[in-house]
Amino acid sequence: MHYTKEADPMKQGTTIMTLDNGYHLWTNTQGTGDIHLLCLHGGPGGTHEYWENFAEELGKQGLNVTVHMYDQLGSFYSDQPDYTDKATADKYLTYEYFLDEVEEVRQKLGIDNFYLIGQSWGGLLVQEYAAKYGDHLKGAIVSSMVDEIDEYVTHINKVREEALPAEEVAYMKECEAKNDYDNDRYQKDVDVLNLGYVDRKQPAAIAHLISTMATPVYNAFQGDNEFVITGKLKDWHFRNNLKDIKVPTLLTFGEHETMPIETAKTMQKLIPHARLETTPEGGHHHMIDNAPVYFDHLAKFIKDVENGQFND
Repeated sequence: MHYTKEADPMKQGTTIMTLDNGYHLWTNTQGTGDIHLLCLHGGPGGTHEYWENFAEELGKQGLNVTVHMYDQLGSFYSDQPDYTDKATADKYLTYEYFLDEVEEVRQKLGIDNFYLIGQSWGGLLVQEYAAKYGDHLKGAIVSSMVDEIDEYVTHINKVREEALPAEEVAYMKECEAKNDYDNDRYQKDVDVLNLGYVDRKQPAAIAHLISTMATPVYNAFQGDNEFVITGKLKDWHFRNNLKDIKVPTLLTFGEHETMPIETAKTMQKLIPHARLETTPEGGHHHMIDNAPVYFDHLAKFIKDVENGQFND
């Protein structure tokens, strides 16, 4: 197996990392502190972009943190395998692949005793990583991700019944039953829900003229949109494994988002050393919707762990 020279964990900027499987990942490092934070984006099939200001924002909180981010295989600037090839899809569109990818990235970055943060799908990977590879972690941060997908599905159906007129909810369900997502009326309803519960602030800085979502990856795990699950995520059940997460853990959720906070409260009880923080006016991307509160919670968690003062 081959790859380019080991990434220097203190080197700022962009590095193209060659994995042992021959594919290339786009990685970026910001900051120069001794505290290391590795960031896992959501989607799956999303991008690294909402991590880009984390070193700067944590610096404002008095923390000198080296922040590492990357686009997962199939996403944005990283290599795009041909998932129309069944053998390729079967090999790389799996939980196991993406979990092992995190560990390979950690090794090739040369970091250990670090913090791992994941947003949404990335938060699923944080749970799996902390349970399997927790010896490498100083702390885990699960941002807007539950451990039990059935509770998400129940909550998301309740959300859209509250947010949309009854006839629009009925129309969405009719489209979903027919697998007919690609029509303007359905997508307009999705847009209303996204504005209310996913990207409430709609920042121009991470808006794009065309979609940057890695659709084959997203469709395989999620489905057409955030409000229906037809892919592999419908089988996500991790509750029995939460006891295996031994490191200090921060659970951070928006108070106006797609993920149920009641489930987060259950997770807080079942993870041995967990703290739950919620962000007012925050949707699913509450690091953008209400950044001051989000970063205050994140910085306090890291400071408490660093100072040996973490408590649940």
